[in-house]
Amino acid sequence: MALTDKRPHHRTAAAQAYRPWYGLKIWKNARQTQLALQPLCERCLQSETVTEATVVNHRQPHKGDWSLFIDPDNHESLCAPHHDALVQKEEARGYAIGADIDGRPIDPLHPWSRS
Repeated sequence: MALTDKRPHHRTAAAQAYRPWYGLKIWKNARQTQLALQPLCERCLQSETVTEATVVNHRQPHKGDWSLFIDPDNHESLCAPHHDALVQKEEARGYAIGADIDGRPIDPLHPWSRS
């Protein structure tokens, strides 16, 4: 007897509605362009580590907004570990995780930066 995954899909109905956008030729071209312009993970480079980027992330989650989805200024080259773990945590928290060389949070939305 084969085992099957009976868990419900983790994406919301809204997210499932725009998921097909990732299969469109315009997205594939935008992704290819981004990775050609920045072939290294931007988050790894912040810590002076060189890692090949394999994922194009949306700096600001588009949540179904086509203009944010396709805007090249909203694209960020990342390695899979950064995209699959760190970015997901940041989206849940509402601010970027990470610090500059002095230990200060890089994101002005970080609670430490708020007055």
